[in-house]
Amino acid sequence: MKNIWFEKYELDMLNGMRNANMAGHLGIEFLEIGDDYLKARMPVDERTKQAFGILHGGASCVLSETLGSVSAWMAIDPTKHRAVGIEINANHLRSASEGFVTGICKPIRIGRSLHVWNTEIFGDNDKMTCTSRLTVSIQPK
Repeated sequence: MKNIWFEKYELDMLNGMRNANMAGHLGIEFLEIGDDYLKARMPVDERTKQAFGILHGGASCVLSETLGSVSAWMAIDPTKHRAVGIEINANHLRSASEGFVTGICKPIRIGRSLHVWNTEIFGDNDKMTCTSRLTVSIQPK
């Protein structure tokens, strides 16, 4: 697939953006920008676990929404439009109790006013823990 991003983005810039929001609080770190995907990881620790010691499903949704929203923003002209998540779906397939989970986000559809992004999340054992779909509305500023 050809490069889908509006301009060239650097990981340092993306990781700097996350410092004052939920992604920073949960320790989400952007790892890689491919031609048609964005990759980030999140620790499985006291910030992201539920009461029974495994990754909270909501934390997986935050990782997915972070990746999908940032991907949508990277694919549009941010001086003219904004990307707003309007629906998220997640299927939690297996648990993770330590280490990191890594999400890889790719587009299903990049339209003029609507994007759909799919994120697959894997544990340190490379087994999928969650698959999630985010729908994003592209709105004029």
